[in-house]
Amino acid sequence: MTRRLAAGLLLATILTSACGGDEPAALTGYERIPPPGVADVTLPDLSNGGEQFAFRADEDELLVIYFGYTNCPDYCPTTMSDLKLARNRLDDDLAERIDVAMVSVDPDRDTAVLPQYVGGFFDDGHALATDDPNALARAADPFGVTYNITEGPDGEPEVAHTTSLYAVDDQGRLALTWPFGTTIEQLATDLEILLDRTEQA
Repeated sequence: MTRRLAAGLLLATILTSACGGDEPAALTGYERIPPPGVADVTLPDLSNGGEQFAFRADEDELLVIYFGYTNCPDYCPTTMSDLKLARNRLDDDLAERIDVAMVSVDPDRDTAVLPQYVGGFFDDGHALATDDPNALARAADPFGVTYNITEGPDGEPEVAHTTSLYAVDDQGRLALTWPFGTTIEQLATDLEILLDRTEQA
């Protein structure tokens, strides 16, 4: 095969991939197959008087969940801010179909302040926390979330936790996982794709 022919075939392959009009849009986040079911998971919603909140989106909507803590200096505020900006990029009718919840992995320090923290990013967000460590572990497990609190050299708590962001559909299935570092544009695109899938299901 000549170099010119090989180059032509490579270009044709690239153009075919780029122009495949019927190809489904690619997601940046990753899907677990089969998707874990989380519909039976509930935690108290401190933004709503402590009522139990189920990990399941309303019909034709998405629930985006983050596990973190309010004293986090970097990952948590960055992720919540990026999600807010991504949701704001969508048309209003799409943005209204995205619900957001943050689960505290540091409830001893967060219970009193979590609603205000979450509300600083999302007026309609859900601040989820429990003083039952077993309930928190059961909520985190299907997502693959890990967390650990130790005492630092200064005597202050040091919290390590999984920094991913999760989308749950209206069947209570973990639809998508975004690793930390996913861009605002990628989040917005994925959210739109997931909402379109929800409509077509």
